[in-house]
Amino acid sequence: MTTIQAPQAVVMIRPHAFRSNPETRADNAFQTDSATGDTAPRALAEFDAAVATLRAAGVRVHVFDDTGAQDTPDSVFPNNWFSTHAGGHVALYPMYTENRRRERRPDVIELLKREYRVSDVIDYSGLEQDGLALEGTGAMVLDHIGRIAYVARSHRADPVLLERFCAHFNYEPICFDAADAQGCPVYHTNVLMGIGTDYALICLSMIPDPERRRTVAERLAETGRTVIDLTPEQIGEFAGNAIELTGHRRLLALSARAHRALTPDQIAVIERSAQLLPLAIPTIETAGGSVRCMIAGIHLTRRPQRTAA
Repeated sequence: MTTIQAPQAVVMIRPHAFRSNPETRADNAFQTDSATGDTAPRALAEFDAAVATLRAAGVRVHVFDDTGAQDTPDSVFPNNWFSTHAGGHVALYPMYTENRRRERRPDVIELLKREYRVSDVIDYSGLEQDGLALEGTGAMVLDHIGRIAYVARSHRADPVLLERFCAHFNYEPICFDAADAQGCPVYHTNVLMGIGTDYALICLSMIPDPERRRTVAERLAETGRTVIDLTPEQIGEFAGNAIELTGHRRLLALSARAHRALTPDQIAVIERSAQLLPLAIPTIETAGGSVRCMIAGIHLTRRPQRTAA
């Protein structure tokens, strides 16, 4: 049941001062400005319910609190600033906007070192000073089995830095342009696609170049996955922003909104491999991200747990 694509443990950041981020609004077409006086409490309640649902399904969830003291409105989306990899590797990433750079926190990395086997931490974040950004597993959708990094080109995914990451971590980069119906570039690859062990969710029609579209579809199929071709409307409902996890069984965590957008045939394909686990996060989704963005998977080996004498 367990595969390297579907981690058993995750990191999530509890947002006490949630709001839509004004610094990211310019290039995030999924973001809406619906702030009201009860936005932060509603987001907190959604977050806590999501964590409880994941834990009940058998996923190990490490929760860190963000009180808002650093003015980090997008901290609920930690998958952009770090990633973990089999073999004990951790990467830290440069972020595009200034207030997102403050999301990086040493206590998360210390937890990983304490609870899991970490052999090295490769820190790319200093390249922010050169105007470079590669926003983690938002910018890259990683096939951990086939060792492929799928990347929609944007100013949040610098091609030079991508090549450096792929050389360090032994991934093959597959880059492509992607845009919505209005011609706006897709800001993060993980709203366009998600990869499970046996299937892949992707909107191929949002890749305008026929040759690149065919290449992406072929590479997904070559790795043995059933390609679930989503519509642009389903992408607008965050149906591509999902993550496969391992709990009591293999799971696909996605938002309730995304789950409603899937067709019965698409659900049937997923359920041959994983149980759908919908999480209701409508307030959090106003920030332009969904369940995949909220979850930083831990692809590390856990240290033996000491038992009390």
